[in-house]
Amino acid sequence: MEAKKINHTQKKKMILSYVFIIISVIWLMSEIFLARLKTSARTEQSQKMDKGSLKFLWIVIILSITGGILFGIFGIGLIRQHTRIISLIGVALIVIGLLIRWNAILSLKKYFTVDVSIHKNHQIKTDGIYRYIRHPAYLGSLLSFLGLGLAFANWLSTIVIFVPILIVFLMRIRIEERVLTNFLGKEYQKYCKKTKRLIPKIY
Repeated sequence: MEAKKINHTQKKKMILSYVFIIISVIWLMSEIFLARLKTSARTEQSQKMDKGSLKFLWIVIILSITGGILFGIFGIGLIRQHTRIISLIGVALIVIGLLIRWNAILSLKKYFTVDVSIHKNHQIKTDGIYRYIRHPAYLGSLLSFLGLGLAFANWLSTIVIFVPILIVFLMRIRIEERVLTNFLGKEYQKYCKKTKRLIPKIY
């Protein structure tokens, strides 16, 4: 009876692991697809506006995820209680984050790029989720990164993955908002007064 219980638990862990791997692969592939398809024309102006923040962002993401995975593999910082529930919450956050990010990207259509750039006749999106927050694509990514750390049921993985990426995202948001304010002026400033950056009515 005890052996059956152990086998059942192991089976659940395996299923959760497979789900986690599949979702992570889909997430990674979608980001590679975006990086290839949604980069603006690499003009000198575009490079200046981006200020190298995209490269820096990717370096931080790769290092943070690598560190988080290593802590997860070696079990350093493992959360020993409610492990499966925490992992499930992590996987759920990855999915929710992906849905928010892609909703934001599809809403922006041609105006979305992975680097900081301005289009001709650039317009401010003020409906849908953009009615409440200015950077829903970043919010979606941050939820997914938080979920990735929690999926390991490891507090060190969660901190190492989430905190550095959050800091870089906040830096990048400031660069984007400076560029948009310079190009769109009072119209964008007015929009900023009505909305928050990432969390409705809070921040």
